[in-house]
Amino acid sequence: MSRVFNFSAGPAVLPEEVLKEVADEMLDYNGTGMSVMEMSHRSAAFQEIIDTAEKDLRDLMNIPDNYKVLFLQGGASQQFAMIPMNLMKNKVADYIVTGQWAKKAYQEAQKYGKANKIASSEDKTFSYIPDCSDLPISPDADYVYICENNTIYGTKFKKLPNTKGKTLVADVSSCFLSEPVDVSKYGLIYGGVQKNIGPAGMVIVIIREDLISEDVLPGTPTMLTYKTHADAGSLYNTPNAYCIYVCGKVFKWLKSMGGLEEMKRRNEEKAKILYDFLDSSSLFKGTVVPEDRSLMNVPFVTGDKEMDAKFVKEATAAGLVNLKGHRTVGGMRASIYNAMPKAGVEALVAFMKKFEEENK
Repeated sequence: MSRVFNFSAGPAVLPEEVLKEVADEMLDYNGTGMSVMEMSHRSAAFQEIIDTAEKDLRDLMNIPDNYKVLFLQGGASQQFAMIPMNLMKNKVADYIVTGQWAKKAYQEAQKYGKANKIASSEDKTFSYIPDCSDLPISPDADYVYICENNTIYGTKFKKLPNTKGKTLVADVSSCFLSEPVDVSKYGLIYGGVQKNIGPAGMVIVIIREDLISEDVLPGTPTMLTYKTHADAGSLYNTPNAYCIYVCGKVFKWLKSMGGLEEMKRRNEEKAKILYDFLDSSSLFKGTVVPEDRSLMNVPFVTGDKEMDAKFVKEATAAGLVNLKGHRTVGGMRASIYNAMPKAGVEALVAFMKKFEEENK
């Protein structure tokens, strides 16, 4: 069986070079005579793996020295609770709701304090990013929260909100490492790795040191306190060791490809091929306003549910898999992360053209 072009939103496509390297080391990592899967997280060999992974991530993102990098479990969804537990000192936070994951984070925060929805694009099925230049930021807000790239709806903040001096917290799960980012603009930036970086089961949190303290909400579990993990170098308990190892390989791959400037260039080139076709097609249409389109997740529809289903079925048979849209919105979605080659997007567009001809 040959490799398919996998457009899944996550777990998603990984670089083939990385998969081959990982396969080669499956039975013997670096002369240890064992797999990283079997290795003690307290061993010198693993310490080197996690240290190198962190260093390469810091290099890629130019992470300032006063930020900690944490490799945590529980995925991005656990951060919906962990963030308010650790950061809601005044028990007030402002949320900008631009999709399902931001909405879930906002709902979770309500358990810990006063969460204010200060902007939303729900009125038009999250098909745009609201104007965030002058928002009603709460004077006592502990932070302002955004989901920077909306996986389900295919929107992206091209400009960060004006938080009026308040700490910005961002979920970047589906645009992580897709382009350069100024980490210093955020107090906390985090993402589940299973979309654009590695296998499922981990979240990376990049947090400014002044936000890490023992002063957390009463009842916060030890495991859900950032300080616990920051003090232990992400080794308080057994971490997702194998995932950290694969992510480290992906960081090396990204560096070898030319870093985040080069990834942005490639991602813009790939996205343009698909968006240009959608804009010219008489059958398919994109669902997002052009100025807020994501480079990573591209939702589109024919306007006919049966036609959508037929397209997904025929595309799958042609080796273009996981194009079905999220169950909450239907239609189709192509996730074109860093590891999706340009050839995959070209093959998709060629198939869409053919499908359109046959289904006029």
